[in-house]
Amino acid sequence: MRTTRTVPARPALIVTLALATAGSLLLAPGTAGAAPEPVTREGAPVDDRAARAPESATLRALTAPAESSTETSAAKDARGYPRRQVLSPDPENPGDTSLRLGLVPYHGIAPRLNALQRLGDRVSVEVAGRSAGGHRLYLVTVTAPETTREARAQERMRELIEHAPATAARSPEIKRSYKTPVFVNSNIHGNEWEGTDASLKVIEELATARDARTRDLLAHSRLYFNITANPDGRVAGTRANAGGFDLNRDFVTASQPETRAMRRIQLDTQPAVLLDLHGYVNGTLIEPTTPPHGENYEYDLFLKNTYANALGMESAVNALGYTPAKDGVEPAQIPFRDQEEGWDDWPPIFTPQYAAFHGTVAAHTVEIPLAVNNEEYDELPVAELRRRAAVNTAVAGAAVRATLDHVRQRRATLIADQIEVFRRGAAGAPQVPVSPRTVPGVPGIGPEDVYTTAFPRAYVIPPGTSRAQRSAPAAARLVDHLLANDVRVTRATRAFRLAGRTYPAGSYVVDMHQPKRGMANALLADGRDISDKVSVMYDISGWSLGRLWGATVEPVTSGSLRGAPLRPVTEAAPVARVPAHGNLRLRLGDPREIAALNSLLGSGVTVREAPDGSAIVPASARRAALTAARTHDVSFAATRLTGTTPLHRPRVAAAVTSGELFALREMGFDVTPVSTAVLNAGFDWSGTDVLFVSAGLDRARLTETARGALDAFLDRHGLVGRGATGAALNAAAGRLNVTPVAGNGDANGVVRVTNPGPLTRGAPDHTFVYAPLWFTGLGAGVRVEQAYASGNPLVSGHWRPLRDGSGGPAAAAGRAAVVSGERTVLFGTEPLFRGHPKGEFAQVARALITVAHSGSVEESG
Repeated sequence: MRTTRTVPARPALIVTLALATAGSLLLAPGTAGAAPEPVTREGAPVDDRAARAPESATLRALTAPAESSTETSAAKDARGYPRRQVLSPDPENPGDTSLRLGLVPYHGIAPRLNALQRLGDRVSVEVAGRSAGGHRLYLVTVTAPETTREARAQERMRELIEHAPATAARSPEIKRSYKTPVFVNSNIHGNEWEGTDASLKVIEELATARDARTRDLLAHSRLYFNITANPDGRVAGTRANAGGFDLNRDFVTASQPETRAMRRIQLDTQPAVLLDLHGYVNGTLIEPTTPPHGENYEYDLFLKNTYANALGMESAVNALGYTPAKDGVEPAQIPFRDQEEGWDDWPPIFTPQYAAFHGTVAAHTVEIPLAVNNEEYDELPVAELRRRAAVNTAVAGAAVRATLDHVRQRRATLIADQIEVFRRGAAGAPQVPVSPRTVPGVPGIGPEDVYTTAFPRAYVIPPGTSRAQRSAPAAARLVDHLLANDVRVTRATRAFRLAGRTYPAGSYVVDMHQPKRGMANALLADGRDISDKVSVMYDISGWSLGRLWGATVEPVTSGSLRGAPLRPVTEAAPVARVPAHGNLRLRLGDPREIAALNSLLGSGVTVREAPDGSAIVPASARRAALTAARTHDVSFAATRLTGTTPLHRPRVAAAVTSGELFALREMGFDVTPVSTAVLNAGFDWSGTDVLFVSAGLDRARLTETARGALDAFLDRHGLVGRGATGAALNAAAGRLNVTPVAGNGDANGVVRVTNPGPLTRGAPDHTFVYAPLWFTGLGAGVRVEQAYASGNPLVSGHWRPLRDGSGGPAAAAGRAAVVSGERTVLFGTEPLFRGHPKGEFAQVARALITVAHSGSVEESG
């Protein structure tokens, strides 16, 4: 979703790069010394489409059962294999977009899986969860039969590999008997269909083959196939799921049920090898990637195995015999070898990169060659679409088969290296920088490939105090998220000292001597400013939960935890608290507190605003407050205040991105999605208190009637705007007298800010930006609510000036990032980006509440 470019390759074959994901044919890299041509991957840099996701998808995502962090589903269900079940059929859907391509429609998958189970004793099918749209997610396991005793032995060895890696490295039983886990993930992008069909074909071959190699493979491996990771998108022909989310950007946040199902599969199976089947790059793109490489990986082990398997897949794909002249198919390419930059593995938001933190030592995105989605789907003849889909299915199948052959031949090395990943983490051992010496056999390794980090000794997350309860729900949410990602967390039973500082009882401690230290550090660390490392990034470059999720997270670089009063936890301690006497005060600095407020208002409780912006609940509503506290895990404080302005649950019309729509619903707002088309069709504004605009609403494209209705609403009520679209509507409607300045549209990351205004009172001193914006020329009555910090505000991410020197972080330093005035608030930051930066949500919530309740934002001060 970023603008990238390829430049002269490493000392190896330069291959043609033709990316058609966004429906455009892109230029090949130039020859050495030529100016690189910009290319666009996966859409425009900024999502300018208004989300229309149904509320049911959000509710399904928010109410999905919580995962166990202490006992995996595999441990609880250590039955043998096969595990057969008869799947009930889904209703036939003639509108399933797979049909036009001659591929298996979603309603055809359950019957196909039933038939595969009947072929013998190698295939098992389980339902791994349900999508945001309610479709079943199918996990297929292919392996030689196992008794219950044998399955329990496999589980015991799997646990030993992670939790006692030094012992596992010496275990003759593991070397002799452990089955190498392999995970094939298909169709995570719904309109990249063919991985599903290739997987079904491979499963059928494995179920029936009687040759010695197949018997050997299945006797020593468990092969897991996530048949369609995104059935909503498969049916609809969309990249996103029913909630509007790109699931291959959701692994750090795990907001969607499909992502959590994939996470659960990885935790339960601990794959040594992973394929994530995508489209469309011609020729077939097979990772490993270009720099920058994730600094928290054991990258020497990862590169060694991923590159070796990539060579086998490349050979198998090219051996299919497709040619540019005959079939329109270019030779396969490996970005690490064939490109300089533009396809990185820096952020852990993608499936293969996330898997590396759970012990996967060979992980690949595989982009099959011929585009059949977007414009091609609509415009090409059916015969050509089906020809292309057949080629793509064959290519994906060749990649899977080559990987399985690699696993059969290299299983001992793969498992030994997985054990070494966990051993280094548990021992606190240093990372091994990649070099021709440490990773022999991989050509072209240079200093541009060396990314390592200094892990702290521990992270401490204070629980929050009576003076700063704002951090308590944030700390609990962060701890539960760490546990869900298989990060070990302990809690102090009493006050303790570490590295010369005293921490209170109840503090959470993440000991960084643990098998998955890379996962812990990727989530909690600040990250790094990599602006000088590469010219442009593929996607986001900064994501620190330590800075963006609202909790206090303190890295401790030295000291010993020996003797510290720490006990392992399986979940965060409850935050919910309601005093027995007096009126009740609820701070509104966290999305859980906003959700609690909206639930009280929605149930008819009288709530008033306090002078500091908190909410006052009368003593008579204590029972309702107790329900809200328990439901949302928030704490109320006793107060003598009675509050001033009565509050009501704001009714929000929202022309926003899918992530923002999800975040608004997560906070319990009454939201009606709108867009230019919705307003032109005739929108009844009478049920709306405030308009929030960041995408998909262009005043100039409205009919005269719709434009007049919009302007009348804004005059009576107000606007909260975000980004270029919000700023454009503000200017067109003549709201705040400000000049928006667009930064580099490729920039993104974690930035330092100051919060001088009432709407940002108590907000974190860091926020997130993506195509950042700031405001100058502030007219009378315009107030700065938040400003970019002085100096270089970028903490981690990628933010360069444009070629003319403008648009960089130095130009933004000290400038207004959030401004307010009469019935209007404008954000130049991304506080709700992809539903991720939880600690920033309350800024938008307070803006919506303030605009909805007052004739002027200035009255809130």
